[in-house]
Amino acid sequence: MSTKSKKARDEAQGSQLEFADNAVLARVVGAHDRHLAEIERKLNVEITRRGNRFTLHGASAARAHGAQVLRELYAHAEDGQDVSTADVDRAIRLGLNADSVVPSGSSVTTPKRNIRPRTPGQARYLEALLRNDLVLGLGPAGTGKTYMAVAVGVSMLARGEVDRLILSRPAVEAGERLGFLPGDLKEKVDPYLRPLYDALYDMLPAEQIQRRLDEGIIEVAPLAFMRGRTLAHCYVILDEAQNCSPQQMKMFLTRLGEGARMAVTGDPTQTDLPPGVSSGLAEARAVLADVEGVEMVEFTEADVVRHPLVQRIVRAYAVYDTRRPKRQE
Repeated sequence: MSTKSKKARDEAQGSQLEFADNAVLARVVGAHDRHLAEIERKLNVEITRRGNRFTLHGASAARAHGAQVLRELYAHAEDGQDVSTADVDRAIRLGLNADSVVPSGSSVTTPKRNIRPRTPGQARYLEALLRNDLVLGLGPAGTGKTYMAVAVGVSMLARGEVDRLILSRPAVEAGERLGFLPGDLKEKVDPYLRPLYDALYDMLPAEQIQRRLDEGIIEVAPLAFMRGRTLAHCYVILDEAQNCSPQQMKMFLTRLGEGARMAVTGDPTQTDLPPGVSSGLAEARAVLADVEGVEMVEFTEADVVRHPLVQRIVRAYAVYDTRRPKRQE
């Protein structure tokens, strides 16, 4: 049989896939099979579904790519998570690139859901968080730096490996803007800390969060509240760390007490500090590079898991920054 005839026969026969749970599959295929249609359009394959069985027709490489996408989406949905258009796009982008394969078995369990890394960068980050006392997660928005850190903290709290979970941000560290906002101190501060609350509510039942906040087991506070404290037997996360000054970063890092773990997250390219003030995150990146017990994980645009457009925006800004003239110091 000629190579051309064999190829035609293989494409006609197609690739077979079967999944166990039809309820999970409903999230994978999407309303009116719209996720399947997206895979077909972008990979130039034809997907036929009969119940929990799929047949993919097309070129061999395209069929293999489509099968991997379906397996990845099924694993994501099997963890109890919805499948969005962005998830489909991400799975397609990862494709068959060996460097983009997310290790199987990488996950962290929280009371509300089992959370799997969705990119190789997230997988490296999760492993670093689980084995080190201090981890710096550096990279663009939408890469899951804070979300994964909160997941590990919630998981350790639920298993009794730490006594408290402390989440902090430097957005209002100096306090100069608080007086212009209505309400008491909590009402002034909470809008700045909302992203941390959002992650918590994704992983813990609301009644548990409120009870643990009242008991001080979970604390969400501005960076200024960390000064003078020793944080022992707790999991501490500093978010938006690019907006710390070097002095604030040193203050925070030296709060680490016995039995404590820390995660520091931030995007070095999005500093909101006043002109002339250097970023504590950038300095920590250099100072801690060779310190034992500290691990740094760098995310790239390939790890963005938000809307597909976010990845293209991050890439466009990176290109623009390399081309524009440097400011004179």
